[in-house]
Amino acid sequence: MRRARPGRVRALAAGVAALALLLTGCTAADGPRDGDGGAVRLRFQSLAWQKESVDANKELVREWNAAHPDIQVDYVQGSWDSVHDQLLTSFEGGEAPDIVHDASDDLADFAYGGYLADLRTLLPERLRADIPAHSWRTTTFGDGVYGVPFLQEPRMIMANRKVLTDAGVRVPTAERPWTWDEFRRIAQDLTARMGEGRYAVAWPLKEPVSVSLNLGLSAGGRLFHRGPDGKVTLRFDDADAVVPGTVRAMIDTDRTASRATLGSGGSDTLPGFFGGKYAMVPLGFSYRQQIVQQAPEGFDWIVLPAPAGAGGLAQGVSPQTLSIAEDSPHKKEAARFLDFLLQPRNMVRLALGDWMLPTSTAALADPALHTPAYGWATGAAVARQLRPAPAQAVRGYPEWKDKVATPAFQEYYSGAIGTEELSRRLVVDGNRVLARYQRG
Repeated sequence: MRRARPGRVRALAAGVAALALLLTGCTAADGPRDGDGGAVRLRFQSLAWQKESVDANKELVREWNAAHPDIQVDYVQGSWDSVHDQLLTSFEGGEAPDIVHDASDDLADFAYGGYLADLRTLLPERLRADIPAHSWRTTTFGDGVYGVPFLQEPRMIMANRKVLTDAGVRVPTAERPWTWDEFRRIAQDLTARMGEGRYAVAWPLKEPVSVSLNLGLSAGGRLFHRGPDGKVTLRFDDADAVVPGTVRAMIDTDRTASRATLGSGGSDTLPGFFGGKYAMVPLGFSYRQQIVQQAPEGFDWIVLPAPAGAGGLAQGVSPQTLSIAEDSPHKKEAARFLDFLLQPRNMVRLALGDWMLPTSTAALADPALHTPAYGWATGAAVARQLRPAPAQAVRGYPEWKDKVATPAFQEYYSGAIGTEELSRRLVVDGNRVLARYQRG
């Protein structure tokens, strides 16, 4: 999609706003940003969707409004399903919310397009210091920082505890995880014990790129390499083949992973998991809530760390983020609200509501996130190893993902192409895509 230049966009937005004022008989001083008594009004668009998460966000907005009559925040409900196009339209039309909830891997075009404010001079030192540098890298584009990374979600293994116990399998921990080779061997043993039509693993691979790249960090894979000139090129090394090769072998060679789940999303695999068809399912950490809500009574399950390789438990993530619109006339007030919303105690509330993990060092140390119940402690232990997703700040990544990587990985996992052809498509075709975004 072609996009107007930021300057032209802002000029268009100003014209639209002026026309609206003329049609309504208002003056600029009567604009909707200011409430009665001169109070500043901020719009906060949240993408929270689970009831606990929506409740936590709305409660925090109410607490802020009660304590700050001069800066009032209006909660606006957004949707993950349409957020990119919706934000693009609102930015170009000059109608963007002051505070924007998104994910770090969706920010690059907005940041480079001039739609988001550089937060370096707006955020307090407390907040900057509380979030690790590697998390800040997920929202750093060029020389600026365009979002606060606040929630993150590792991929974990949801496992049927009874199946593992009956087989005498060593249960991995964050301190002693399985290796990828060990994971493959255990899957062979479990599948043999489970009987015909049942599998040790269900890999939901509807989105194969994020699974392959993010888990690939554990084996030392990178795929994207930034040169001294700042430009990024693709290279498929032996380490990049470890995780895709293991998954492919489990599906195609060992028959320990179900071929039927290749096009499935995470939720699609849960009925089979509950019914004993699959002993283990690699899923995002937040899927625990669905398991708690949907599992039949007495279903005994456990949360395990993903396998480790040469990179240990390293895993790529694209944190949820909060940004401030460049066109917002109240950036300082918006930053004050972010400082409140992301106080450690409040970030814990947001994390619990979303069944995810906070990026804040202080929040991550909260005892509520270290209970054995529902695998919280295992997730918190893995959180220390989380790193930016490999293509986090790469311009052209969305096109590469949609047009090159997704179909290539889908054909690879289905057995239609081999490793050599997968490498050629990802690298040769991929570098052509990236080159167009990096000219000059």
